[in-house]
Amino acid sequence: MTVITKVGVVGLGLMGSGIAEACARAELTVTAVEYDDQAVAAGLARVRASLARAVAKGKLDHDEAPAVMQRITATTDYTRLADVDLVIEAATENEDAKLAIFRRLDETVHESAILVSNTSSIPIARIAAATRRPDRVMGMHFFNPAPVQRLVELIPALTTSPETIASIDQFTWGRLGKSVIYAQDRAGFIVNALLVPYLLSAIRMLDGGHASREDIDAGMVQGCGHPMGPLTLVDLIGLDTVKAMADVLFGEYGDSQFASPPLLARMLESGQVGRKSGRGFYDYPDVSQV
Repeated sequence: MTVITKVGVVGLGLMGSGIAEACARAELTVTAVEYDDQAVAAGLARVRASLARAVAKGKLDHDEAPAVMQRITATTDYTRLADVDLVIEAATENEDAKLAIFRRLDETVHESAILVSNTSSIPIARIAAATRRPDRVMGMHFFNPAPVQRLVELIPALTTSPETIASIDQFTWGRLGKSVIYAQDRAGFIVNALLVPYLLSAIRMLDGGHASREDIDAGMVQGCGHPMGPLTLVDLIGLDTVKAMADVLFGEYGDSQFASPPLLARMLESGQVGRKSGRGFYDYPDVSQV
């Protein structure tokens, strides 16, 4: 089994910054890679803001936050990942982009390193096939916010070795303290195969004039005990990510329940991406706090 002490994270967006923080809080050394200096600065700012919220809520000691930040190095240079034991890819939910990243990682990190993707919907076998080490590639799907949410879906491909599975399993619950569920390598895995049709149904309900956004969300929160309504959740995930997941699922299964509603496309074309852009189904004037 591979002992993991040095972790690489590709992408410092909402998910990647949370994953980097979760690893650093577990006293792991983290090297994060972004595409330019502005993205690096924005990613580190997200981690600082998240740690500040954790301190304010009493979830983290005040003295621990600087130590966590010191364990994270962010760069635009992929060669800084050369000696890591594990790379967690958390880039945009775009298959071509992810395949390009995995080809680059395969050429950069040492041959014994494990490569995992935080993809929420793309089959892992496609990603593993882009590398020369398909036995050391699998899915590791975190949930937002990664430092708080306890669940991680683990998705072995048909080519993933038992040693890799055991290493990531031990790392996930033993080092990060997360709960683990296993999914077959099918688009959407467990959670999103169930979640995406629900979210799309809420968008169709709003688009069809069946109810207001507030009543749709209140119905699911107060009637079904969900922690937040579906439209609020779409804003949190990101409308772009939800559409990307829906497109992958529809491409895999051809089932109309996964077909992206026209309203979702129109909102994205208008720049309404959700909380990260300041506007989605609701408005978020203080984007810096997201």
